Amino acid sequence: MDQQLLAKTFVELADNLVADFDLIDFLRLLTDRCVGMLDASAAGVLLADRDGKLRVMAASDEQVRLLELFQLQNDEGPCLECFRTGTPVIVPDLGTETARWPRFAVAAQRGGFGAVQALPMRLRDEVVGALNLFRTTPGPFDPAYTPVAQALADVATISLLQQRTLHRGTVLNEQLQMALNSRVLIEQAKGKLAERQGIDMEQAFTALRGYARAHNRRLVDVARSFIDGSESLAGLGS
Repeated sequence: MDQQLLAKTFVELADNLVADFDLIDFLRLLTDRCVGMLDASAAGVLLADRDGKLRVMAASDEQVRLLELFQLQNDEGPCLECFRTGTPVIVPDLGTETARWPRFAVAAQRGGFGAVQALPMRLRDEVVGALNLFRTTPGPFDPAYTPVAQALADVATISLLQQRTLHRGTVLNEQLQMALNSRVLIEQAKGKLAERQGIDMEQAFTALRGYARAHNRRLVDVARSFIDGSESLAGLGS
């Protein structure tokens, strides 16, 4: 494990005291670093909206995003179980869980995943979502990595709850709802850019995110401008 990158990640996840805090980019950082540092092939984050329903907020790639959506649509899977119980769900071999999650287990294996662990995003008794880590091959998860993954999820949760405290009169669920609305815009921009440039959805997201960071702008603002054509975004196919 890259100890310097791990330390940097903890700092980045804790550093949310900025006016233009971008929740979606923040959660994508969490998934990307989990894949980059831990024994995971892909990662996803699901958070509860104002009605307590889980929503896909970030994924390290398009394939796992679709699998997370499938999990929610079929109301079964490790993330749902983790969120409802507030405890980790660790499955070294998805092939043994077809009775437990008949649709999800099959879909996950068809998608190329053999193992999964879901970790609660919680602070004390408050659970706001779950972090899913997928591996392509079955087998036990490295016991040294799971506590680190949980620590990353915990720090991210503290940052989310801290945002609620900073924005007096604005509850966390309202912030998440705004992020959900932003996610819709970003998905539309991804689709438009992918079609225009003949690239896949993950490449489109990377291009949008790269442009936003290079120009010190929020990802959702870039997505909105690209969709409505309100300004020229040089180098982004507009």
